[in-house]
Amino acid sequence: MTDGVGVGGRVAARSLEIAVTSVTGAATARAGGADRVELCSALELGGLTPSQGLVEAAVATGLPVHVLVRCRPGGFVHDDDEVDLMVRELVAVLRSGATGVVVGALRPDHTLDTAALTRFVTAARTERPDAEVTLHRAIDHADDPVAAAAGLADLGFTRVLTSGGAPTALAGADTIARMVTAAGPVQVMAGAGVTPADVPVLLGTGAAAVHLSAKRRADTAHAGVPMGAGDAGSGHFETDAEVVRAARAAVDAHRG
Repeated sequence: MTDGVGVGGRVAARSLEIAVTSVTGAATARAGGADRVELCSALELGGLTPSQGLVEAAVATGLPVHVLVRCRPGGFVHDDDEVDLMVRELVAVLRSGATGVVVGALRPDHTLDTAALTRFVTAARTERPDAEVTLHRAIDHADDPVAAAAGLADLGFTRVLTSGGAPTALAGADTIARMVTAAGPVQVMAGAGVTPADVPVLLGTGAAAVHLSAKRRADTAHAGVPMGAGDAGSGHFETDAEVVRAARAAVDAHRG
């Protein structure tokens, strides 16, 4: 199996991306051998745009930081005001030192919102010409993820994060393989429910990268009154160093 092909036809080494929500998580990912992190807040909600301070602190760890830009939970159909806001957010995170952004938008008919996506890519590359731009798992909610992947090169994307339209990347492996073929120069990154044991199968699809949160529940549970609809009092998640190291070893073994 050859390595994935990047934008412009460049060969892209198989890479490991870890989703993190903290500076400690970014540092743990770096120590475990990750190639980059996707930084977000509210991972339990599917991820939201993190604060400027968190972006700056994560960048200071020295690992390439790609920032999720998503202004709210609850789907991927965004109105003009939300698109305007996310353009502002992606410019701000790039100015804070991020090397890439992770964005997405759909139309109500479950096709890619190409107008919004073009605005995101244009704004990112205007602010930072070498910015990497990833389409997030909004593509897994498209009616036809394979057809959607085929149009990403024309939109200027670097890569796409996908589970192949399935609840987990492992379950969607066959579709991911088809997306790799359709995406052409755009790197396909397999993610959703990924464990180190899944890495050989996922890289066997031809995917250029794997993405996982490598998370474990921290001992910060609290009892009593919930602090919101998403707060069950069970604590938050943190990055598990052992899982990161195991994923790194699995990627390297496949490369070898």
